[in-house]
Amino acid sequence: MSNPTGLTLRGVTLPLRLADFKLIAFDMDSTLINIECVDEIADAAGRKAEVAAITEAAMRGEITDYKDSLRRRVALLRGVTVAHMEQVYTERLQLNPGAEALVTACKAAGMKVLLVSGGFTFFTDRIRDRLGIDFTRSNVLEIEPGANSGQLTGRMVDQPWGDICDGAEKRKMLLETCAQLGISPSQAIAMGDGANDLPMMGAAGLSVAYHAKPAVREKATVAIDSGGLDRLLEVALP
Repeated sequence: MSNPTGLTLRGVTLPLRLADFKLIAFDMDSTLINIECVDEIADAAGRKAEVAAITEAAMRGEITDYKDSLRRRVALLRGVTVAHMEQVYTERLQLNPGAEALVTACKAAGMKVLLVSGGFTFFTDRIRDRLGIDFTRSNVLEIEPGANSGQLTGRMVDQPWGDICDGAEKRKMLLETCAQLGISPSQAIAMGDGANDLPMMGAAGLSVAYHAKPAVREKATVAIDSGGLDRLLEVALP
């Protein structure tokens, strides 16, 4: 069923109710926030076009090995400073329209909020604190020690759960969080825009594509093609 106002619904019986769900999982870059952080960090190194081209191909699903694509992009960030990343956060990063309203509504309905990102803890930790998000998983950029302290090495740091948060890790984190909460994945909502969001969207009871790539939009239960994230509240009532 299509809605001319920019909402598309597939295989869903209305009305949906937030009260029927216990968890909502968000992708960060281009979903909860307005930018692809890796591209904007690369801009500080004069390599935005090169990095953005890899990002776009990965999000469209044209690069199937997300981990490799991210390692390639992060390698191009070598020498970028923490001060440059701070500048990206303060001057370029904004919450997407409706982000705060949707998170607030979900929390008011008793839901927990998960942020899973192929991006970096430098940004996810701040978004977590800003929106009061309950759980996060993302990647850690390695900082050069010693004399060059404050510069990126072009590598990421392995974490206890693994090396890189890719599509498989997003799905795993969604399922682990559901288990931790004692709920079924059918009681979770997953929201994203890129190919690496499809695994978690496929595991959730309700999948939402936000201004997404065609391959993601076509597989989502709800596709928001215009307006803000809070347009989900037009079809998912309290």
